[in-house]
Amino acid sequence: MRNQSFTYRTEAAFNALADPTRRAVLDLLLRGKLAAGQIAQAFPISRPAISKHLRVLRGARLVRVHRIGRQRLFELDPEPLKSIDLWLDRYRDFWQTELSNLKRFVEAVHERENSSRPVKKKHIGGKHGSIKANNQQRRHR
Repeated sequence: MRNQSFTYRTEAAFNALADPTRRAVLDLLLRGKLAAGQIAQAFPISRPAISKHLRVLRGARLVRVHRIGRQRLFELDPEPLKSIDLWLDRYRDFWQTELSNLKRFVEAVHERENSSRPVKKKHIGGKHGSIKANNQQRRHR
């Protein structure tokens, strides 16, 4: 049985990250704390729409708010992303194994194709034919 709060927090973080605007807000906050107005200026949507996105991110605990006077500064909280990263680790391991198997398969097929193919003799020569053909012509003269 899984930890209930771990599951809820992970699900809330996934839901918050499902929206490209919210992901972009988190990308902005990688640089440091920003006021809501600064965040809103980076997007072609209304300030109330950005406020709603920030509310969802706060609910998922992906951002923290610090009040300085009348100003609210938003800051990235990477902690919930760790649980997502842990969840994704299982899939990284799976794909790493699958891709390694695919690589071995492709290399084996490539090796079989190269070993079963007859070796072609290289044609050495230019405008006037091959060296071998020219030598044979000289002998017959």
